[in-house]
Amino acid sequence: MDAYMARQPIMNKDEKVVAYEILYHQDSSTLYNQRDYRVANAVAQFFTQIDNSNFLEGKDAFLTFTPNLLMQNIPRIFVENKLVIQIEDNVLVHPVAQMIIQRYKKQGYRLALVDFEFNNRYFNILSSIDILKVDFSDPESDNINTSISIAKRFNKMVAAYNVNSPEAKKKAVELGCDYFQGESIANMIASKVKHVDHLESNFFRLMVAITKDEADMDDIAGIIELDVTLTYSLLKMVNSAYFALANKVRDVKQALTILGLGQLKQWVYLLSFNSESGGMSDELIKVSFQRANFCQELGSLIKNFPLSRSETYLMGMFSTLDALLEVSLEDALNQLPISDELKTGLISREGLPGDLYNLVIHYEKGEWSKMNRIAERLEIPVGIIAQKYFEVIEYVNEMWTELMKPFTNDGGEESGSGRHIAKSVASKMENQAETP
Repeated sequence: MDAYMARQPIMNKDEKVVAYEILYHQDSSTLYNQRDYRVANAVAQFFTQIDNSNFLEGKDAFLTFTPNLLMQNIPRIFVENKLVIQIEDNVLVHPVAQMIIQRYKKQGYRLALVDFEFNNRYFNILSSIDILKVDFSDPESDNINTSISIAKRFNKMVAAYNVNSPEAKKKAVELGCDYFQGESIANMIASKVKHVDHLESNFFRLMVAITKDEADMDDIAGIIELDVTLTYSLLKMVNSAYFALANKVRDVKQALTILGLGQLKQWVYLLSFNSESGGMSDELIKVSFQRANFCQELGSLIKNFPLSRSETYLMGMFSTLDALLEVSLEDALNQLPISDELKTGLISREGLPGDLYNLVIHYEKGEWSKMNRIAERLEIPVGIIAQKYFEVIEYVNEMWTELMKPFTNDGGEESGSGRHIAKSVASKMENQAETP
């Protein structure tokens, strides 16, 4: 049985990702068939794989359950305090499912009611509900105010979803919603980056790497390629009028070869004074890294794809530049020496690169029918897409865990992070600035 899934981040009031909603796709006719135990068992195996991996990174899972999945005890796969059981109308009208919901509540699971409205059929089960999910796709709707007013009256938490515009986000905040969820994580960030800021842990690893007695340029390139803003800054600098190159540089390793270790140290030394704590959302960096790897993996499966493997990686990575720089994506890309096919794919979403980018975005949003049509046109089996997505998430999470580990000094003891490391390493680089 083919099944595929994606995850969408859910943020709290502090703009921190605290949970993921798992979006999954299967034949709905079988999911609602109570006698189809084969399907239920396959679903159970599928979700077990998720829970046993670092797909959720230890965060809570919001997951919608059909009546059949509830009665097959599928929620029991998850630890009680890590799962929010989402239910819809199909559960409320089911005579047995309501009793099962109350049982899950007694077992310690949290329950969220999707598309809550002022309707009598909801009040019979309201006492068992912890979170009410309210649709903010139309922020001017009167139903929003009514639903949240009722939620507050009954001391329920509110999760605003379809928060896809600044207007929707502003209203959700003003109404005191507890959780926020939207199509793109970029739309969820209240304070965007006005200058090219850098993910601190990754930036400081770069500082340490370039001050080693025998710096490894491959390792340095790998560190830079993990961070969209470092990659952007490096390519923009190397292709500036200062270097006056006859041919534009489009690859990180090529840029490092031209720059040389001495000038690289000076560049990073200057960046150390511009790196401010806070600023860019870690989740947005992860999105760019995730898309880069996902595009690269799927691009290799497309016949006669016009972009190289490294260009395909950059297409996914640079897809978030508009949010990072607070300019249009077209303005951001026009400052970079990338191919017209790459620019067209990201800006106009045309050609094979555009098809690939659309496929990735539709997958992220759980727009399965749109994703399937593009996959069929590109001749990529949907089962492989799901497999690649899962592998990419695993890889990105593993890399992220490494990036977030505390630094250690030469003696193996944990050192401080942030400004303390920046100061000591920057001082060392200053002494080495003239070293070729």
